[in-house]
Amino acid sequence: MAAAPASRSSRGAKSSIPQLSWREPRPAPVVLVSGPEEVCAERAIGGVRAYLKAEDPALEITDIRADDYLAGTLLAVSSPSLFGEPRLVRVSGVEKCSDAFLTEALAYIEHPQEGATVVLRHTGASVRGKKLLDAIRAGTGSGVEVPCPAITKERDRQDFAAGEFKAAGRRIAPKALHALVSAFSGDLAELASACQQLLADVDGDISEAVVSRYYGGRVELNAFAVADAAIAGRYGEALVSLRHALASGADPVPVVAAFAMKLRTMAKVAGSREPSRVLASRLGMRDWQVDNAKRDLVGWTQSSLGLAIQAAARADAEVKGASRDPVFALERMISVIANRRPFGE
Repeated sequence: MAAAPASRSSRGAKSSIPQLSWREPRPAPVVLVSGPEEVCAERAIGGVRAYLKAEDPALEITDIRADDYLAGTLLAVSSPSLFGEPRLVRVSGVEKCSDAFLTEALAYIEHPQEGATVVLRHTGASVRGKKLLDAIRAGTGSGVEVPCPAITKERDRQDFAAGEFKAAGRRIAPKALHALVSAFSGDLAELASACQQLLADVDGDISEAVVSRYYGGRVELNAFAVADAAIAGRYGEALVSLRHALASGADPVPVVAAFAMKLRTMAKVAGSREPSRVLASRLGMRDWQVDNAKRDLVGWTQSSLGLAIQAAARADAEVKGASRDPVFALERMISVIANRRPFGE
């Protein structure tokens, strides 16, 4: 079964087999799902299953582990059955594979069984199984690879979340996307689940208010709400938001981090007359991030921005142990930033 080639990953640059997006996987006699990002790998493997199941509901599915492998299993489960149903064999733990599996898998990829799709999951956590990966990537057309590199950078996480809504044919407002990603900055699986929950529960476009209603209790989202109010000069609202965040379990450290992130972006954008798209490209940012920073800069001067950055740096040190009262440190930082003048003046 042929698979359409897609753009090649950095790892796939040395590969002679098609590189497929994990969002649009396609079956092949051998499908290598590589890389550490489990969320994407699960989507890729699930996509292959859904594709085959749609073609023939009688699909036979077998799961085996490469690290706890009984000799002869791969050939047995991939061989045609009495009625000739298609077979899907999902193999996990290839990065920890036994010698028996490695030997049989190397032989199998040379002569795949007709009507069978074998999916090999390798996390890249070790070099174990590298000989098999190299052999698959040097194949003559029977294999495809679905790279699943780690998603750790903020921009990549935003791309991931935006892709969730795009794949469902839905729209999410830029600020809502930013708030959602900020609310789940530590766990991609949680971010994926949050996206799916919003898609299932909410009709129409996803707004910032919707995200706040669902995930307003998340520490990071509360932190950005505090920062937004203070940077806009709404001192009273910022203090109320801070108390709500702390009451919801927010730690002072990520609250300061939210301020620092927004102030750094403002400093990068300040003084530039370039169009948002050009500036975003040069700074490695999104157009909407530049637009937001430009809006945040209204009413700010170079002097007041410098003062705010100094206040955030001081608060950062204090909430990390330099002060016995981190809450007071936060309130003083908010006063400086919201009022655009040194504390106490």
